Amino acid sequence: MRPPRRTTRPSRARTCATSSATRWADRGERAVVGGGIGGLSATLALRQAGVEVDLVEKDAEWSVHGVGIIQPGNALRALDRLGVAEECVAQGHPMTGMRSWTADGETLLRADEFPPAVEGLPPNNGITRRRLHDILVAAARKSGARIRTGVTTSAVEPGTGDVGFSDGTTGAYDLVVGADGLYSPLRARLFGVRAKFTGQVAWRYNLPRIPDLDRLWVYRGSRGTAGFVPLAPDLMYMLTIEKVPEGAPVRLPREGLAAEYRRRLAEYGGAVAEHRDLVRDDAEVVYRPVDNVLLPAPWHRGKVLLIGDAAHGTSPHCGQGGAQAIEDGVVLAEEIAGGAPVEQVLDAFMRRRFERCRTVVEGSERIGRWEQDHTLDIDPDAVAHAVTTAAMAPL
Repeated sequence: MRPPRRTTRPSRARTCATSSATRWADRGERAVVGGGIGGLSATLALRQAGVEVDLVEKDAEWSVHGVGIIQPGNALRALDRLGVAEECVAQGHPMTGMRSWTADGETLLRADEFPPAVEGLPPNNGITRRRLHDILVAAARKSGARIRTGVTTSAVEPGTGDVGFSDGTTGAYDLVVGADGLYSPLRARLFGVRAKFTGQVAWRYNLPRIPDLDRLWVYRGSRGTAGFVPLAPDLMYMLTIEKVPEGAPVRLPREGLAAEYRRRLAEYGGAVAEHRDLVRDDAEVVYRPVDNVLLPAPWHRGKVLLIGDAAHGTSPHCGQGGAQAIEDGVVLAEEIAGGAPVEQVLDAFMRRRFERCRTVVEGSERIGRWEQDHTLDIDPDAVAHAVTTAAMAPL
């Protein structure tokens, strides 16, 4: 990683101006705010396009949350363009399709095989969130991007691309890419839009992998779904997405989470029932309300563009959240590589990304509504097929 260029030249931005501020970057470079899946993918893609990139991540420890993630075919296709798909597969576990049952585990509803999107790679892949993070971080460092952790933006001037950072430095950029997550401060600051609660909550718990688990297994219950995702030869996670029981709080304390999760799984049979009693450690239970957001087009103000969950955070029903964030970075870099002015780049990016991401967010939300109320006139399989078809279309 090359060292920062530091000067004492004052910032040109009124909102960032300070005669004593240290200059971090000048015009001709891009800033990426947020070091999650979207921010790291955008950084990698931009560096491959020959663009100078400053990446800032507010978490000094650069930790990640969650147990694992599904990488569908379009995610592997985008990761292949970034040069890291094979490593993700090597450190994960392939998934060849999906099987779904009724909640009791007795009646098989569907058994689907997925075609691969990239020759030589599996149709889908499961991987731990930590391993994916480490792969992307290592690639970003190797790319030559300038990376700072424990730093975020304190002020952004969309019209000029001038940025003030929380460590007192400033920068002047052709483009600022906001990849600061579902609860994006940049989105709140520039657009006044916040994520909303979908009515469901999600549970995750790591367990030893079922020996023949090479697909996504799903069980449909009365308030949602439960299932299993392989993550490694010896590891899987159990998942549940459900409507909150009548009278139960949405927010739950850490103490007692494992026992509560076991209670929520009481209606399930089959493999879920066989593994339910293995949920014992409160600290290992990942529980969160399911929120989503779809920022109306355009996702940019002046020289600031939002990508990933900051622009189109989706519920996990179609396994497309991470995939769409990765695609954002690939598409943005392709448009920048064409050499057009930033305004044309952003317009072209929106033409390629908005409808695709809207299909994912709105389709996933529709499936979630049906899980909460089976009387709704919604065919969840048809909706999932439409989302997958849109997501698998060429970029």
